[in-house]
Amino acid sequence: MLKVTIDGQTLEVEAGSTVLQSALRLGIDIPTFCYMKRLPALASCRMCLVEIEGLRRLQPSCATAVTDGMVVRTNTPLIEETRSSMLDMLLANHPLDCPICDKGGECELQDMVMAYGPRESQFRDDKRVFHSEDIRLSPVIIMNVNRCIQCQRCVRMCEEVVGAVALGTVEKGMDTAVTGFEGSLASCDQCGNCVEVCPVGALMSFPYRYKARPWDLTETDTVCPHCGTGCQLTVGTRKGEFMRVRSTWDEGVNHETLCVRGRFGLDFVASRDRIKRPMIRRDGALVPVSWDEAGDYLRQRLSAVEGKAAGGLASPRLPNEVLYQFQKLMRTAFRTNNIDCSSRWSTPFDALGPLLGTFYSRTPLDEVIGNNCVLVVGGNVTEENPVTEYLLRDAARRRQTGLLILSARPSRLDADARVVVRALPGGEAASLAAVVASLVAAVGQVLPSDVRAGIDATIGKPAAETGSEGPDRLAAALKEGRSITVLVSVDLLRSPEARATLQQINNLLQVVRLLGKGLAMQFLFDRANQMGAWDMGVLPAVLPGLRAVADDVARTTLAGNWGAEIPSEPGADLDAILELCVGGRMGALYIVGTDPLIAYPDRGFVTRALGAADLLIVQDAFLTDTAGLAEVVLPAAGYGEETGTFTNNEGRTQTVRKFREPAFEARSNLAIFDFVAALRTQVLRPSTPGEIFDEIARLIPAYQGLTLDALGADGAFTKAAPTPPGAKFFAPPPVRTAGDRLMLITGDCLFHNGYLSERSDILNTVANDPYVAMSAQDTAQLGLSDGDLVIVRSAQGDLTTQLKVDRRFPQGLVFVPENYRALRLNGLMRRGEYPCPVEVQKVHAALEVDRTSRIWRGA
Repeated sequence: MLKVTIDGQTLEVEAGSTVLQSALRLGIDIPTFCYMKRLPALASCRMCLVEIEGLRRLQPSCATAVTDGMVVRTNTPLIEETRSSMLDMLLANHPLDCPICDKGGECELQDMVMAYGPRESQFRDDKRVFHSEDIRLSPVIIMNVNRCIQCQRCVRMCEEVVGAVALGTVEKGMDTAVTGFEGSLASCDQCGNCVEVCPVGALMSFPYRYKARPWDLTETDTVCPHCGTGCQLTVGTRKGEFMRVRSTWDEGVNHETLCVRGRFGLDFVASRDRIKRPMIRRDGALVPVSWDEAGDYLRQRLSAVEGKAAGGLASPRLPNEVLYQFQKLMRTAFRTNNIDCSSRWSTPFDALGPLLGTFYSRTPLDEVIGNNCVLVVGGNVTEENPVTEYLLRDAARRRQTGLLILSARPSRLDADARVVVRALPGGEAASLAAVVASLVAAVGQVLPSDVRAGIDATIGKPAAETGSEGPDRLAAALKEGRSITVLVSVDLLRSPEARATLQQINNLLQVVRLLGKGLAMQFLFDRANQMGAWDMGVLPAVLPGLRAVADDVARTTLAGNWGAEIPSEPGADLDAILELCVGGRMGALYIVGTDPLIAYPDRGFVTRALGAADLLIVQDAFLTDTAGLAEVVLPAAGYGEETGTFTNNEGRTQTVRKFREPAFEARSNLAIFDFVAALRTQVLRPSTPGEIFDEIARLIPAYQGLTLDALGADGAFTKAAPTPPGAKFFAPPPVRTAGDRLMLITGDCLFHNGYLSERSDILNTVANDPYVAMSAQDTAQLGLSDGDLVIVRSAQGDLTTQLKVDRRFPQGLVFVPENYRALRLNGLMRRGEYPCPVEVQKVHAALEVDRTSRIWRGA
């Protein structure tokens, strides 16, 4: 430790600490413009100059490392004069348009001038003017380059954190100007992080422009609803109307950064597609009714289907309290374990459970990616969890973390990875088996011979070669790592081979642990509360706390607290629920906040199943495709209209706060559950969010000890389940050979996440049109060019959209984002088949106009 004295206060700091960091620890304010906590010092603005004993010149505190015994002064007359001069130089060319500048009231330059600036300027020359009018760089970002103070925060944020390299500078000195390529940001992520870090009004949010002043806003701290990273948001509203989103450095996992969905995609809350009143089906059409009428009708219909099976499906975007109460309602009032929380796949929890119970690290992401080796399996982090990608890039570049990637789709993160292995969806299991087999050889050096023999008997050698040296390179990197983190994309669950892949991940984690290496594992969820949905027990075979339905002790404990018996047999997952419907055995099917008709593979099958249920109840904020088939539709509060908590990928539980009132006649989800329970002559207790959270914290082991008051701005971490380490190894899967046909895969795109974000008018202005991505090799063989209108055809159906040639995309794969409702992508896919074999053909000229029209009509 080193001793440093700053303005008479002495402090011990670690070697490598800067003067600025040390001053901040002492509560001493040193002004800065160019400094950013998450990036190396630039020392260009010279606002942070300090005096250091023994040195003749003033030194930039952001870039000066502390030495033992250093004595620093931060507020001498020379420093004050220097700061004043620097500000005077900035003001010399700065336009005096504060009254109309969007940054007015929260401008760092204004604050600095008030605190340190000259009372009168020494400059009398005409101000330099780059442009007489503001430049619209993109649909969401507008620039007034005359206000720029050349701090370079935006350029560095874009390049070093986001990795987009969409901003740069031209000219030099006082003539330096920040701009996009040819005055445009067409190739950027539109994340708006440049707007967030701009200290003045040079870069501004176009959707927020001229809408409000900071002092007009009511600001609410909450959590992003778009993916499982769990970013902190501060939502600004004016008279109850949504205005903007910003974030802060000191709170949450995201450290001020947001992706385009988080910053610009919250206007979906004001979508015109809201359900206004309860509806019931009369003469084949949904008609609005009062809540009392809906209750009377629903009571009769529930009585009519009494004795038949019931089922429930809830969205993993709903708060923990809503999800917990939903599964309680289904298990007590409807007497069924037929419940699920995914509308895209059926979760193989027998393989997933051991990973969550034995290996899952409920730990800050900053810590787990601080391990010196991080393996990302499956998915596309850039597009599914963008802010997690920012953190991984930072770890690879600044902390020298060895980044390894095994996935089907390329991502921007590939450029920072040491090893990248492409594998067909479902082929990840074979690649992982090859990695495990290579590591087992190393394990043999440290294990007793009988243990090694048992492993060899189960794992053996991979069933066949994987076709590349990639797995060997992954194994070599893992052998060298001292501590290893495995990040698993939930996208893997799409494949019928998901169980085998999860088993091989289990093998890998066990072998790494046997090698004595540090180990961490987390999922990368693309839904905001998928972890919470599992923890709350919205699954057919597990109760809250991930305890088996067949566990008599757990079931008895919950039944005693709930005052009702719980069925002891595991229930049906979504696929089996739909089978019950088709077979005419489903009485009441209750769907909350989710849309399986647009999301579950095989649209025709889902349509038949939902139509065959005796009673389909849909509770949602928006009029979804599934709601269009319902017999009873109940308008529910949406995001931002009710309080609760989310549990993110890290296992961090955070508060989701209300920032607007429910629209029209919508009620909170919990109030609707009480309404439905009363129709079944049941009473759900407790029924308020705070009381339900207290029950969760009392009955679910991972949440014990948590209180809402103690969550604070950063939330609080749930505890790892006290499950003993498993010792079971799984045999490698049979080899899957790649055929000659093109295979269709799907997933999220950068600008949309699921179908909720498609209701955002702002995101729709920046998002790509629907597209199909293919490799340059495949398109060349088919005689196709970038931008062509093409038909993607499977055995189930076809769709028409624009071709996007991706030179990094692997041969043999065709990617279509799942986020465009008009495409009805699941109409091409078949249950239990992923990826889906397809053909791609260019649309004949005579069909182009008709096809384009049909797709946007939803034909």
